[in-house]
Amino acid sequence: MIDPKTKQVNWPRAAVVYQIYPRSFRDTSNNGIGDLEGIIEKLDYLNDGTEESLGIDAIWLTPVYKSPMVDFGYDVSDYNDIDPVFGDLKVFDKLVEEAHRRNIKIIMDFVPNHTSSQHPWFIESRSSRDNPKRDWYVWRKPKSDGSPPNNWLSVFGGSAWTYNKKTNQFYLHSFAKEQPDLNWHNFEVKDAIKQAMRFWLKKGVDGIRMDAVYWLAKDRKFQDDPPNPNYQEGVTDPYEGLLHTRSRNQQEMFDFLNELGAVIADYPERFMMTEAYPEKRIDVGEYMRFYKNYNNKIAAPFNFEMIYLPWKADAYKRFIDDFQAALRPGDLPIYVLGNHDRSRVASRLGTQQACVAAMMLLSLPGLLFIYYGEELGMKDTAVPQDKVRDPWGKGSPSFNFGREPVRTPMQWNSQKYAGFSEVNPWLPVANDYKEINVESESADSRSILNLYRKLIHFRKSSAAFLKGEYYPLGINNKQIFAFIRGHESEKILVLLNFSKEEQKMTLNFKKAKIVYNTQLDKEFGSEIDMKNLSLRPHEGYILNIS
Repeated sequence: MIDPKTKQVNWPRAAVVYQIYPRSFRDTSNNGIGDLEGIIEKLDYLNDGTEESLGIDAIWLTPVYKSPMVDFGYDVSDYNDIDPVFGDLKVFDKLVEEAHRRNIKIIMDFVPNHTSSQHPWFIESRSSRDNPKRDWYVWRKPKSDGSPPNNWLSVFGGSAWTYNKKTNQFYLHSFAKEQPDLNWHNFEVKDAIKQAMRFWLKKGVDGIRMDAVYWLAKDRKFQDDPPNPNYQEGVTDPYEGLLHTRSRNQQEMFDFLNELGAVIADYPERFMMTEAYPEKRIDVGEYMRFYKNYNNKIAAPFNFEMIYLPWKADAYKRFIDDFQAALRPGDLPIYVLGNHDRSRVASRLGTQQACVAAMMLLSLPGLLFIYYGEELGMKDTAVPQDKVRDPWGKGSPSFNFGREPVRTPMQWNSQKYAGFSEVNPWLPVANDYKEINVESESADSRSILNLYRKLIHFRKSSAAFLKGEYYPLGINNKQIFAFIRGHESEKILVLLNFSKEEQKMTLNFKKAKIVYNTQLDKEFGSEIDMKNLSLRPHEGYILNIS
């Protein structure tokens, strides 16, 4: 519901969202690819109203629109339909109904910057220079020597321009050549995108995640991007050879986002999340730019820094303390540890560290996202070269950017193909699936899955976590990230040991009772001596100090 005093949507303010990559979640049609019926089948695992389920509040679906699948759904050929590989609109309606019956919200991934080159709009646009939809995309004539209009680069490698021989012009694609950029200065384009949003909002979708919003607004003069003085050729991504100050992230982006936000505001209890990776790391100011330039009542940006920060307690403390302090009343933080584009947490950090990271994430304020399989400690899985289809990986093969290793099938049990499918899946199942899976970890009282379950359910019962403020806590130990969450009479202390060594300390709290530790071997509610406190290597504690 909406708070009558603040006019803010309440459901995202302390929700835990589970990101599903539908191709890899559960296959019920026996074609090796996950589908919507598979998600419906597993809704009780996500939240059946009991503490045996994961207990999440919402699911985010990466694109399930009709698509040639060059970029696995981020190349949309019809915004108003479901791709047959996933099901159809009738099954989608069933998913919404079944999810809502379990108090699970639905967040749709939405792609406003570009379409598929097979979208009817682009087929018309490329047909002739005088076609009514020609200006729906970004077309420019070649330079006098026949080269592209400027030096802008595609994220997936090479020039961002592809020549169309029939009309003797180049079209812009910030990603794959099969993903032509829409022209956001065309009012008809904006209206068409808004209509597509309304189509899904009317179907009961509760939130929309806006993909790649930086690219909505480019330099209107199409000036070259300047060279990056820190670029190391052959060492870093060729895309980083330029500073992308012209090809994306113009201030006008916020005008466009506010127009989309106005659509969200027309529907009660809806919310919008935006994807934008700041060019500089640990840039609190760039995140604040989003909060200050659009309506914080119905929108917020993802915070991606926990994916990139070095695994050091003082680095996390410094950034999160600064970020929380910069937020204004009503600003909603959105924290993530990983997603479908970045290496899995257990692969980046290690399994024990992944438990500490989970406790940190689920103790922070705001809207929190968990990527499917992270609750199991799933790891990146090697994918044979002949299976690689990711345009990013194929565009820069020598840099190993393929994202398939983080998109492998969900590991449900120890049966063949990990219970994902009865046939060979579209990507290989991880070799460790017989040990790392839902069935075996459910039976292990100290598994990372049970840690996630307990932390999520405690979060839902704790006023300090649901409504409380974030209070930085300074302690004389750089290996420990410590903070307090408090609301009225409840105060919760979070202590996280980032190091591989035991850490001993004395804290000036009169009393403390254990809620959970990451190893799940301490009794809930038992008192702990704060004068002689010891954290084992890679161990975290949640303590009630009320």
